[in-house]
Amino acid sequence: MARPPALRRWVRDFGALGVVVGLLGALNLLPPDTALKEVRAAGAIRVCVPSLYPPLVTGEADRPGIDIEILRAVAARMGLGLVLAPNDAIGRDFNPRNWGVTRAHCQMLAGGVVATSLTRSFLDTGPAYARTGWAVVAPTQPASLAGAEVGTLVMVSGLDRIGLSAHLRAEGVRVRVLRRPEDAIAELGAGRVAAVVTEAMMAGDIAARMGWWSGPLAARPGETLGQANLVFGLWKGDLTLKRAVGEAFDDLAREGEIDAILARYGAPRLAR
Repeated sequence: MARPPALRRWVRDFGALGVVVGLLGALNLLPPDTALKEVRAAGAIRVCVPSLYPPLVTGEADRPGIDIEILRAVAARMGLGLVLAPNDAIGRDFNPRNWGVTRAHCQMLAGGVVATSLTRSFLDTGPAYARTGWAVVAPTQPASLAGAEVGTLVMVSGLDRIGLSAHLRAEGVRVRVLRRPEDAIAELGAGRVAAVVTEAMMAGDIAARMGWWSGPLAARPGETLGQANLVFGLWKGDLTLKRAVGEAFDDLAREGEIDAILARYGAPRLAR
């Protein structure tokens, strides 16, 4: 026997209400987000960074790097200090789980974190402040990389390393894996490699320091060597901290401080 229309509506509406009540009840069972409270109790934000990643992290007291200056400004706007936790493993691998970095070490990660789906699979991300991708640096602009001896300096997490590897194989490039920016400069200066492929901000920094050329890595027909935004990483679920960091960042961006920091390092502004 069919239910009367009024009864069907009542069952439908009551069922929807039950779903909402159930979801709210489940939310109440989740542990509270105390991330911001814990940071304020400590009086500082602790950030894991690579020991060296110019121009994002330089290790220089008077010119510490783009990421460090932005983070200092954000922390100060929040009424907090900034504590850095250097970690040489950051960026050496696709997965931050292999870096030995946990919530016990830091509340945020910086120094080459990019906003891609790969990154977001294990981290939350803060506001974007610059744009990056794969780039080439060399003493002079090479006509082509095809068949050449090329260094690769891959210290950033989240950019498409598989796509880069496929591109270099298709070009017939002989790859020399490099570990540090100083290695790239030494190999290029000695002529042992024709060019170095690395992240765009690092390529620009090396080129500026040495008076060399740098430019984006040109994709082959049908390839996608996409760009991505540089961001700061946060642990998933730390929404109170993410919100407070975002608000402080937005204030600084409106006042022009973010662009001023980028300009000090010769980095391009991000269109907002």
